[in-house]
Amino acid sequence: MKDKEKNRDNLVTVAIHTYEKAQILKSILESEGIETYIHNVNLLQPMISAGVRVRINEIDLPRALDIIENVKFEESEIEKKDKKIRRNEILVPIDFSEFTLKTCEFAFRLANEINCEIKLMHVYFSSFYPTSIPFGDTFAVQPPIEDTYKDIHENVERQMKEVISKLNDKVADGSLPNINYSYTLREGLPEEEIVSYSKKVRPYAIVMGTRGSNKKEHDLIGSVTAEVIEGCKTPIFAIPENSELRDISSMKKIVFLTNFQDREFVAIATLMEFIKNYPIRVSFVHVTKKEDRWNEIKLTGLNNYFKEHYPNILTDYSIISSNEGIPEALEKFVNENTIDMISLSSSPRNIFARMFNPGIARRMLFHTNTPMLVIKSTLK
Repeated sequence: MKDKEKNRDNLVTVAIHTYEKAQILKSILESEGIETYIHNVNLLQPMISAGVRVRINEIDLPRALDIIENVKFEESEIEKKDKKIRRNEILVPIDFSEFTLKTCEFAFRLANEINCEIKLMHVYFSSFYPTSIPFGDTFAVQPPIEDTYKDIHENVERQMKEVISKLNDKVADGSLPNINYSYTLREGLPEEEIVSYSKKVRPYAIVMGTRGSNKKEHDLIGSVTAEVIEGCKTPIFAIPENSELRDISSMKKIVFLTNFQDREFVAIATLMEFIKNYPIRVSFVHVTKKEDRWNEIKLTGLNNYFKEHYPNILTDYSIISSNEGIPEALEKFVNENTIDMISLSSSPRNIFARMFNPGIARRMLFHTNTPMLVIKSTLK
């Protein structure tokens, strides 16, 4: 009895489904002798539960992954509709800096690969606010300085048209694919406007620039990218200023940083949607300060599963034992193995966690010149 209770303390999630599909998978795994549990069920209305987690003991992981590979579910109409919504558009926030065109170049080629349109966005900040202080029930509001405000907007419009002219020239000479695109100008704080737009429109992906290594964290676009990663659920490609990468099709090696969290099963599936058509090698990497035999078991299970499930994707795995921080250890691995992109899963964090314990995605932004794909999930 004690051994059984101990095993239940080491459960891992192998799939996330609706309640109905989770029950089917539970029955299949248990018929093969694998003890299975389902969590995150709406107790009042279980049949409409979504995001139900199917969990098993760690020791059964390799065998369970082999079984799950052969389990096929038909997509519901809601799932098909949700995927269709997310494939419409790639959002590209730009700041008119010198590497704006580099960010756009990556986005245009990505849009061509996954059949999306492009939405360019520039957010500008205006400091004109009412200056009167209210006293009593009524107060007067001073009007904004209209001429100055108009000058700011016209200047932003002019810079955007200059970017569009350069993009059109690149399309005309064949440097960029001919993609449908449009733009929007918004007033406010960049990170707030980008996150708000993402929540409303739900673009398939966001492509943003970042300063990369050897830059201060308060540089504008790098900081904005970090805040957007923290604030929205859309997959985000962060393209460093010094990166030479131009598109996914030219990639040879990608690292997926894993810490064996439940949300990573969703994140890995999202990564595969972007790269499944290319002969890219994916390295599953775990950074640890001490050896643990379960790490080897988990990575072996992941590696074997993806070798069989994605035959066009070459895979391997590595455990990095290091007393350094994760950014330092991972960057060393990236440089030594000529890695083209780092992918990782990130979860929503409250404001206190963001202030006092910045997430790995935020820390990596200012530590690497390697492009990153950050995939957000609300699963824990």
